[in-house]
Amino acid sequence: MLKIVDGLIKRYFSNEEVVVFLLLLLACIGVLAFWGGILAPVLIAIVLAFLLQGLVERIQRMGLGHTSSVLVVFVGFITGCVVFISVMVPIIWRQADRFFKDAPRMFTELRDVVQRFAEGHSEIVSQTTIDEVINSLANESTNLGQWIVSFSISSIPSLFSLVIYLVLVPLVIFFLLKDQRSILTYLTSWLPKERKMMRRISHEMNDQIANYIRGKFIEMLVVGVVTYLVFLLFGLRYAELLALLVGLSVLIPYIGAAAVTIPVVLVAFYQFGTQNEFLYVVVAYLVVQALDGNVLVPLLFSEAVNLHPLAIIVAVLFFGGIWGFWGIFFAIPLATLVKAIINAWPGEEDLLDQPSAE
Repeated sequence: MLKIVDGLIKRYFSNEEVVVFLLLLLACIGVLAFWGGILAPVLIAIVLAFLLQGLVERIQRMGLGHTSSVLVVFVGFITGCVVFISVMVPIIWRQADRFFKDAPRMFTELRDVVQRFAEGHSEIVSQTTIDEVINSLANESTNLGQWIVSFSISSIPSLFSLVIYLVLVPLVIFFLLKDQRSILTYLTSWLPKERKMMRRISHEMNDQIANYIRGKFIEMLVVGVVTYLVFLLFGLRYAELLALLVGLSVLIPYIGAAAVTIPVVLVAFYQFGTQNEFLYVVVAYLVVQALDGNVLVPLLFSEAVNLHPLAIIVAVLFFGGIWGFWGIFFAIPLATLVKAIINAWPGEEDLLDQPSAE
């Protein structure tokens, strides 16, 4: 057994770059697991700065200096955020407030419909099953009301955290864009001079993540706008709120779409009942989801994030379990990193071609 372990160590961990990279990887995993929540503003800023860096480079190619390009992109980004917050956030907030107030009545009406259906079809559905469903809906209605009260009481600390995010994230984005070269030079100075594997991983990650972030932004925008137009066409209540939720749900593949379907169906049923409009809204919403999954996603991600659906689901569950919401948010980029490491990890022939650390 010891000989096997010793052979594996000599085969895969005899190279300085592999050892340093493995230590860095373990350190990053530890930081994300234990301090991911604290560092969330910095991580969000890194993702946004990575997304904005492409615009900075395009403006630089037009002849503008680096600092001026950074200022143009940064001011444009802040202006867009301010416009969105000042216009959309009040609308979403009012609709969310009305939705949470109406939610208990939605569950109550759904419970009454289930009970009426059961009374007319007692030969199909057993009374025990009917009672279980009705009790479950009643409990959900009560729990939702209690959660709304507790959420409103605990919202003060979250508002304080929101202010911190609004201040820290833009500052970190600006300095990352402005001093990107010096930061990268400083970080790479700690790495081994021979870093062929790390370069392969960084190049693959740069292409994959850039395509992923750009594609997800376009997908989120298109799905949100189309869903809003569909809901507006049928006169569905809380159209802006539900469209925003549907747009954000694309960040969590498969699981997000399944989760956001529940409030959409619940609101449509509460507004239209068993009329034909309810069926039309649900069918139209499912058509949008089908077009997103079968047309839009293949167009946007044909060359990016080539991961099996099972790998994506496992990544969402795993990283979400160890890092909560942010683990779910960054699940696909992290899964892409794992895939890049596996592809770039040196085999026995690669290690023999490289000079040893001695």
